[in-house]
Amino acid sequence: METRTERSEATLGAIVETALAMALADGLNSLSLGEVAKRAGLSKSGVFSRIGSREALQKAVIEEYAKRFLQDVFMPAMREPRGLPRLNAIMHLWMKRVREVESRTGCLYSAGAFEFDDCEGPLRDLLLEHVLHWRAALRRSVDLAIQVGHLLPDTDAEQIVFELDGLFVALMREARFLRDPLACDRAWTAYERLIRSVTP
Repeated sequence: METRTERSEATLGAIVETALAMALADGLNSLSLGEVAKRAGLSKSGVFSRIGSREALQKAVIEEYAKRFLQDVFMPAMREPRGLPRLNAIMHLWMKRVREVESRTGCLYSAGAFEFDDCEGPLRDLLLEHVLHWRAALRRSVDLAIQVGHLLPDTDAEQIVFELDGLFVALMREARFLRDPLACDRAWTAYERLIRSVTP
């Protein structure tokens, strides 16, 4: 038999799931407790009692997106050997996520960066924290590839991270706005060209 705690956690999960879908479609600022309640089939007071404020809901959405992103991209790649195999796996899994998920739903990191680029406050800070955390993970992977000799010793790791991150911003526009079915293939070609330029 399902316990009250389990029911409460399931309801909270449904609230965050509904809010995440809304945020991906219309932005984090589109969220309201009333609309989330309506779409989730709950009362507004039921949503409030589990999540609290609108800002708490927005933060929960950012955290949930970050968790899924890491589970889909970063964690599986960590099973690969250090160096270029791991970096390749990260890029492959990132593009796989774009192809299978974000080309349909959108990317909170990309869209959120534009939504909050000229704003200040806790939501921007939290989103920035996760983006910087992801960029730091990319930087570590590039550094390891340099250390094990898969990339040239004078490779500018920060430049590589800049170009990889920029590649995915472009990929999201190509996949979502231009609706190019070859967007991921073109992005992989660009990645391979970049890596060849710094490979011994």
